[in-house]
Amino acid sequence: MSQARINLNADLGESFGAWSMGRDGEMLQLVDSANIACGFHAGDPLVMRQTVATARRHGVSIGAHPSFPDLQGFGRRRIDMAPAEVEAMVVYQIGALQGIAAAEQHRVTHVKPHGALNNLACENLDLARCIARAVRAVGPDLILLAPALSALVRAAGEAGLGVVEEIFADRQYTDDGNLVPRSHPQAMVHGAEASVRHVMAILDGAALVSIHGKRLPCSAGSICVHGDNAEAVATAQAVRAALRAAGYALVPLPELAA
Repeated sequence: MSQARINLNADLGESFGAWSMGRDGEMLQLVDSANIACGFHAGDPLVMRQTVATARRHGVSIGAHPSFPDLQGFGRRRIDMAPAEVEAMVVYQIGALQGIAAAEQHRVTHVKPHGALNNLACENLDLARCIARAVRAVGPDLILLAPALSALVRAAGEAGLGVVEEIFADRQYTDDGNLVPRSHPQAMVHGAEASVRHVMAILDGAALVSIHGKRLPCSAGSICVHGDNAEAVATAQAVRAALRAAGYALVPLPELAA
């Protein structure tokens, strides 16, 4: 019987200029895949290049983490854009990371939208299709890393893209399977131990568990730990150890999607 495989990912490369975010060097020793900011919500060319180089040294697969153009709001504010603008914006950000990756002898293998762009696309199929079209236009072999049970999963399938469904170690779910808004007092899962319990409950039950206890059957292939969380390193360490103890093999996304 083959060993069950799973992926641990984090959103990284979110420093820019003189402003520092997260502990990327430590996180890149713990995760299997990194979603790297492409300059629209965070990151800059030098940070992108340094993050890619470190990821390559640690055997971490990399993906573009495109966002609405919202540096001041960290990509968490909705911006209404025409479909053609959305597609061009996503293509632009993937291409920027591909250029950086080529300079560091690494390769972009997946795409994961960030913040408000991701949250809106989880519910809005038209927006999800815009993102999927943009990803496919850049490379039909790119994997779309999409929240479990979301419209993005459906759009990826329609576009013929490889898709891996993810769950969040440090975020709570609503009864319809979306993330609880960050403005809500129960949005976050606090502490490494609580995050482990949250993750294992989802994996063991093959279902998202909402803040009200509702169970939504799902298939999860990847677990995200947000790199901007102050508890990110401790959470990633604890989740990785728990997954190994449960018998999972942790692998980069391309191995999982193969």
